Amino acid sequence: MSTPSKTDPFHPQAKKGIQYFNQGNYFKAHESLEEAWMKSDPPERDLYQGILQIGLAYYQITRNNYRGALKMFRRGQRILAHLEESLLGVDVGQLRIDARAVEEELCRLGPDAVQQLDKSLFRPVPTILKPFP
Repeated sequence: MSTPSKTDPFHPQAKKGIQYFNQGNYFKAHESLEEAWMKSDPPERDLYQGILQIGLAYYQITRNNYRGALKMFRRGQRILAHLEESLLGVDVGQLRIDARAVEEELCRLGPDAVQQLDKSLFRPVPTILKPFP
Protein backbone atom coordinates (compact mmCIF):
# COMPACT_ATOMS: atom_id res chain seq x y z
CA MET A 1 0.00 0.00 0.00
CA SER A 2 1.16 3.51 -0.68
CA THR A 3 1.80 6.01 2.06
CA PRO A 4 0.85 9.68 1.62
CA SER A 5 3.76 12.10 1.78
CA LYS A 6 4.29 14.21 4.87
CA THR A 7 3.71 17.41 2.91
CA ASP A 8 0.55 16.21 1.15
CA PRO A 9 -1.37 13.45 2.92
CA PHE A 10 -3.67 12.78 -0.05
CA HIS A 11 -2.96 10.05 -2.53
CA PRO A 12 -2.46 11.91 -5.87
CA GLN A 13 -5.34 10.03 -7.50
CA ALA A 14 -7.62 10.87 -4.56
CA LYS A 15 -6.83 14.54 -4.99
CA LYS A 16 -7.64 14.26 -8.69
CA GLY A 17 -10.82 12.31 -7.92
CA ILE A 18 -12.05 14.91 -5.44
CA GLN A 19 -11.39 17.64 -7.99
CA TYR A 20 -13.49 15.72 -10.53
CA PHE A 21 -16.20 15.20 -7.88
CA ASN A 22 -16.26 18.93 -7.12
CA GLN A 23 -16.59 19.67 -10.85
CA GLY A 24 -19.59 17.31 -11.07
CA ASN A 25 -17.72 14.72 -13.15
CA TYR A 26 -18.70 11.80 -10.94
CA PHE A 27 -17.69 9.05 -13.35
CA LYS A 28 -14.10 10.32 -13.64
CA ALA A 29 -14.09 10.90 -9.89
CA HIS A 30 -14.96 7.24 -9.42
CA GLU A 31 -12.08 6.09 -11.60
CA SER A 32 -9.48 8.21 -9.78
CA LEU A 33 -10.82 7.56 -6.29
CA GLU A 34 -10.97 3.83 -6.94
CA GLU A 35 -7.27 3.79 -7.80
CA ALA A 36 -6.43 5.71 -4.62
CA TRP A 37 -8.75 3.53 -2.55
CA MET A 38 -7.12 0.33 -3.76
CA LYS A 39 -3.63 1.66 -3.00
CA SER A 40 -4.28 3.13 0.46
CA ASP A 41 -4.72 1.97 4.02
CA PRO A 42 -7.50 2.79 6.48
CA PRO A 43 -8.72 5.29 7.44
CA GLU A 44 -7.75 7.13 4.22
CA ARG A 45 -8.92 4.11 2.22
CA ASP A 46 -12.37 4.35 3.80
CA LEU A 47 -12.56 8.09 3.18
CA TYR A 48 -11.76 7.64 -0.50
CA GLN A 49 -14.23 4.79 -0.85
CA GLY A 50 -16.98 6.74 0.94
CA ILE A 51 -16.52 9.77 -1.31
CA LEU A 52 -16.46 7.44 -4.32
CA GLN A 53 -19.78 5.85 -3.31
CA ILE A 54 -21.49 9.21 -2.75
CA GLY A 55 -20.21 10.36 -6.14
CA LEU A 56 -21.62 7.21 -7.72
CA ALA A 57 -24.98 7.93 -6.09
CA TYR A 58 -24.98 11.38 -7.70
CA TYR A 59 -23.95 9.83 -11.02
CA GLN A 60 -26.82 7.32 -10.79
CA ILE A 61 -29.24 10.17 -10.17
CA THR A 62 -28.04 11.88 -13.37
CA ARG A 63 -28.86 8.60 -15.13
CA ASN A 64 -32.34 8.48 -13.49
CA ASN A 65 -31.38 5.26 -11.71
CA TYR A 66 -33.29 5.46 -8.43
CA ARG A 67 -32.36 2.04 -7.07
CA GLY A 68 -28.70 2.42 -8.05
CA ALA A 69 -28.50 5.81 -6.34
CA LEU A 70 -30.06 4.53 -3.12
CA LYS A 71 -27.71 1.55 -3.10
CA MET A 72 -24.66 3.82 -3.47
CA PHE A 73 -25.90 6.28 -0.82
CA ARG A 74 -26.33 3.43 1.67
CA ARG A 75 -22.90 2.00 0.92
CA GLY A 76 -21.26 5.40 1.16
CA GLN A 77 -22.99 6.32 4.41
CA ARG A 78 -22.11 2.94 5.93
CA ILE A 79 -18.43 3.46 5.06
CA LEU A 80 -18.33 7.08 6.26
CA ALA A 81 -20.27 6.34 9.48
CA HIS A 82 -17.29 5.04 11.41
CA LEU A 83 -14.87 7.81 10.41
CA GLU A 84 -14.05 10.82 12.58
CA GLU A 85 -15.85 14.09 11.85
CA SER A 86 -12.83 15.25 9.85
CA LEU A 87 -10.00 13.41 8.14
CA LEU A 88 -7.20 14.82 5.98
CA GLY A 89 -8.96 18.16 5.99
CA VAL A 90 -12.23 16.71 4.67
CA ASP A 91 -15.29 17.58 6.75
CA VAL A 92 -16.64 14.03 6.87
CA GLY A 93 -19.55 15.02 9.10
CA GLN A 94 -20.73 17.62 6.60
CA LEU A 95 -20.23 15.17 3.73
CA ARG A 96 -22.57 12.74 5.49
CA ILE A 97 -25.13 15.51 6.06
CA ASP A 98 -24.94 16.70 2.44
CA ALA A 99 -25.36 13.18 1.08
CA ARG A 100 -28.23 12.44 3.46
CA ALA A 101 -30.08 15.57 2.28
CA VAL A 102 -29.88 14.41 -1.35
CA GLU A 103 -30.88 10.87 -0.40
CA GLU A 104 -33.89 12.14 1.54
CA GLU A 105 -35.01 14.29 -1.38
CA LEU A 106 -34.57 11.33 -3.72
CA CYS A 107 -36.73 9.17 -1.46
CA ARG A 108 -39.33 11.93 -1.20
CA LEU A 109 -39.56 12.15 -4.99
CA GLY A 110 -39.65 8.39 -5.49
CA PRO A 111 -38.51 6.24 -8.41
CA ASP A 112 -40.78 7.84 -10.99
CA ALA A 113 -39.53 11.39 -10.42
CA VAL A 114 -35.75 11.02 -10.14
CA GLN A 115 -35.25 13.43 -13.05
CA GLN A 116 -36.97 16.15 -10.98
CA LEU A 117 -34.33 16.09 -8.26
CA ASP A 118 -32.67 19.49 -7.95
CA LYS A 119 -29.02 18.85 -8.89
CA SER A 120 -28.01 22.01 -7.04
CA LEU A 121 -28.34 19.85 -3.92
CA PHE A 122 -25.14 18.05 -5.00
CA ARG A 123 -22.43 19.66 -2.91
CA PRO A 124 -18.66 19.51 -3.37
CA VAL A 125 -16.56 17.53 -0.92
CA PRO A 126 -16.59 19.81 2.14
CA THR A 127 -13.29 20.77 3.71
CA ILE A 128 -12.13 22.16 7.01
CA LEU A 129 -10.60 25.65 6.92
CA LYS A 130 -9.86 26.01 3.20
CA PRO A 131 -11.27 24.79 -0.13
CA PHE A 132 -9.79 21.66 -1.60
CA PRO A 133 -7.11 22.49 -4.18
